[in-house]
Amino acid sequence: MLNSNLLRKLDMQDLMVFIAVYDQRSVTEVSETLFVSQSTVSYSLKKLRTSFEDDLFINTRAGMRPTYKATTMYGHVQKILQSINLCHAGGQAFDPTQKAVTFNLCAPEYFEQLILPRLLKHFDRANLPVIVNVQKLETEIPADDLRQGRLDLVICFGPHFHRAHKDLRSQMLLEDELVCVFDKRSTPQEPALSLQAFVERRHVFPTPWTSDTNMIDGWLARQAHKRQVIARANSYGAALKMITGTDCVVTLPRRVQKLLAPATTFGHCEAPHGLPGFTLEMQWNETSEQDSANTWFREQVVKVCADQGLL
Repeated sequence: MLNSNLLRKLDMQDLMVFIAVYDQRSVTEVSETLFVSQSTVSYSLKKLRTSFEDDLFINTRAGMRPTYKATTMYGHVQKILQSINLCHAGGQAFDPTQKAVTFNLCAPEYFEQLILPRLLKHFDRANLPVIVNVQKLETEIPADDLRQGRLDLVICFGPHFHRAHKDLRSQMLLEDELVCVFDKRSTPQEPALSLQAFVERRHVFPTPWTSDTNMIDGWLARQAHKRQVIARANSYGAALKMITGTDCVVTLPRRVQKLLAPATTFGHCEAPHGLPGFTLEMQWNETSEQDSANTWFREQVVKVCADQGLL
């Protein structure tokens, strides 16, 4: 924070004028050096004097003589301008047009259905030589693969579905909730299933990520209930095919339901009250903070989510 509100009126040009006047001691020479009018230099000096509550420079026959305060300020102002230049230069930016690059990910089907297709279309339209390899997410975050560079990024569910690793960085991408999907002819009339109606239905369980537990059955257990799962599918699409022509239900993320379950074939209603939603997160190794390619790829994922209105 600034010590005085007067300092908020200064800009970079004022600081450049300060340094130039200190070095050259001449308003005329400063105006020529900075390619601004003498009146602009004078105005900047007026702002500087007001902001720092000091004359800063005294006009003498020998030129603009700095005051004691101006002399003590000089080094600090130099550092401010140097820091601004460093901010502008930044780190070495990754240029995906220069050479082919491969990113290795671990992610659930949710990411492959909602985000990856748009990400690849973006790369294709920009003619970027980017390759994305995805392996299936399992119960535990493959932390060692991230640490050792075998994976660039992990996309996972949250909150608290996986064991936390303090050395990994994390960013939430989006939030979603679960809905109940049926064959259109078997869709209940009520807008939401009660807990009792939910457990009485036969269920098809899609396993888009490998895990012995899941958010639905964990929640049901806490309610002292259990559902009847008659089939397990490896994908959302396969689960939807399994319930076609039956009275079974598949519980899907709302965004997946909108994407894969057309209203001509399927109906849906709200899940039982209290069934929690979830987040989608990405995790990466802390050393990847210095990797411009990894940083660039994560930014592209965030941009795709933002463009879809997912954020």
